[in-house]
Amino acid sequence: MFLMTKSEKLNNSYVNREISWLQFNARVLQEAADKNVPLIERLRFLGIFSNNLDEFFKVRYATVKRIVEAGKGAKSELGGIKAKELLEEITQIVIAQQSESLEILSNIQSKLEKEHIYFIKEDEINEAQHKFIKQYFIQKVSPALVTIILSNQVDLPNLKDSASYLAVKMVLNNGKNHQYALIEISKTMDRFVVLPEQNDKSYIIMLDDLLRYCLDDIFNIFDYDSITAHMIKITRDGELDFDSDLSKSFIEKISDSVKHRQIGEPVRFVYDKTIDNETLTYLMSKMGIDSHDSIIPGGRYHNRRDYMGFPSLGRTDLLYNKIEPLPIKGLSLEASIFDSVAKKDYLLYAPYQTFSYVVKFLREAALDPKVKTIKITIYRLAEISHVASSLINAAKNGKKVTVSIEIQARFDEQANIDYAEQMQNEGINLIFGVQGLKVHSKMCVIEREENHKLKRYGFISTGNFNESTAKIYTDYTLFTSDQRILKDINKVFNFFEINYKIYRYKHIITSPHYTQKAFFKLIDTEIQNVKAGKPAYIRLKMNSLSSFKMVDKLYEASRSGVKIQMIIRGICCLIPGVKGMSENIEVISIVDKFLEHTRLYMFCNDNNPKVYISSADFMTRNIENRVEVSCPIYDEDIKQELIDTFNISWNDNVKARILNESQKNEYRKSKAPKIRSQFALYDYYLKKLEN
Repeated sequence: MFLMTKSEKLNNSYVNREISWLQFNARVLQEAADKNVPLIERLRFLGIFSNNLDEFFKVRYATVKRIVEAGKGAKSELGGIKAKELLEEITQIVIAQQSESLEILSNIQSKLEKEHIYFIKEDEINEAQHKFIKQYFIQKVSPALVTIILSNQVDLPNLKDSASYLAVKMVLNNGKNHQYALIEISKTMDRFVVLPEQNDKSYIIMLDDLLRYCLDDIFNIFDYDSITAHMIKITRDGELDFDSDLSKSFIEKISDSVKHRQIGEPVRFVYDKTIDNETLTYLMSKMGIDSHDSIIPGGRYHNRRDYMGFPSLGRTDLLYNKIEPLPIKGLSLEASIFDSVAKKDYLLYAPYQTFSYVVKFLREAALDPKVKTIKITIYRLAEISHVASSLINAAKNGKKVTVSIEIQARFDEQANIDYAEQMQNEGINLIFGVQGLKVHSKMCVIEREENHKLKRYGFISTGNFNESTAKIYTDYTLFTSDQRILKDINKVFNFFEINYKIYRYKHIITSPHYTQKAFFKLIDTEIQNVKAGKPAYIRLKMNSLSSFKMVDKLYEASRSGVKIQMIIRGICCLIPGVKGMSENIEVISIVDKFLEHTRLYMFCNDNNPKVYISSADFMTRNIENRVEVSCPIYDEDIKQELIDTFNISWNDNVKARILNESQKNEYRKSKAPKIRSQFALYDYYLKKLEN
């Protein structure tokens, strides 16, 4: 009998998570290339693609690089590929994707010209534009400009990976000497400078080109024969390294670590491929770039993440139509939320329905004399947070407010620190998570005195309590007064306070103690039922699937004959549709106008479905290293609503891509009428209101 080696099993059973993530970002790039997406939205998708890539290098590439530098192969952890080989493969994929993104950008710009929108370079400026640009430079750019003169005698300052830089070369004394400099293009500056309209035509110049046009103004103290400027960009390791100083508070340690991230090791260096070798070699030497870093030749412009904020130019015809978030049937923003939720559960599905219900619930709790306590978890707050102000308002009104705030929420640490300090000053009881675990659960429990007893109300969500992201992320939030669920939620808050004690939960599923075991049990029930000839299926919607243990369990269910349908936005380490391993598993990914962020888990249970909304993906970190909550849905109407929303998404044949062994991100093709699920979901909720 032929037996596979461990290495062969890994290679044949799993997709490496980094490679799978790059395939997800390729789906984002597909949106930028899609001719059916409005032109300015296509530019913004290019920005999202670039921003995603920046974070990927700061986190995932940096992690693999650390493995290599530690002299480890990590083949089993990486799905059957050695760490060093993986770095090389990532670089090759990214180079190809970057090249494709440049072609897409060029195509979009050509299309924009047909709409009378023109990007101009520094050598295309006319007299009227010259006057505007010079004034703009003097008034808005020059005062904020950071210019670094390079020399062999002075070390290069640490370059920010939040900025990009123009590398300037001046040729002096008839070519005998060179002077190098860097101009920092800060993210605080407007990258796109909109010039005055001429003959009903819109003109935009990139800040990079405006600076090239004004090089003489910047370097007029130098007597040079010629001057050139090329773009470079560096990405640094985004991992936080903690200070062991016992005299510092946890907030101080996180704050110092965030500042230290700005001088982390470089992991990626992107440069304009037209730069001369002499300048490139000099810069790489000064910056300490080595062979373990991803060195990527790019185009004339970097930091294309700035396209996320590309100006609308008043051209609504080149943007998606804005949707007006709908109300929830039966739940009024003008009446008491407590009175309504006391009678039945309600489901909010953002952004199709308005997030205002969450803020209204908290504002009402802050004012209601009957409310005694509010406990809530915070992961990522909006820049201006009505959630935070409602909690502060509650504390001012004498409520006992407890906030578990995760100040290690990656890249939002400083914002959370600022709010934590503000809330602490207002007398709110802050809990900074649990040692060794991130608190990623999204929940709130409110205690209200009714008939001389405390009754609990609350909400549990798949997403952050963030007004900004609620406009573009799809997330479920359950409002409930079900005392069974809320008693369990309250135990989670007790765990935050006394985390050496492991609590038992009768209804919710929690990480890190029970998630894997509970979901394995639910999957086992489906396996037993299909073997007994009973109905069986598993339907899952999540952001990412990377836990090999969960993948193996789903393979086991597939081999037993359980039909499995999965909608996965991002990473999918499982390989669907392989005979003898996963032939009963289908996986699609939807990338469209909104960011798919819901986690929804459904199990047939002999036609008595068990349905959960969750903060957890099927990733090792969510299962073992975070505090997560999966909440059962007991209300039959809401259960059916969730089944309906899954089915609408599953039937998408416009924006659904098939995930399979080929990793080609092919669109699902169907002769059935077109269903674009995000638009169909809005129509679904509109009809619910009409009915």
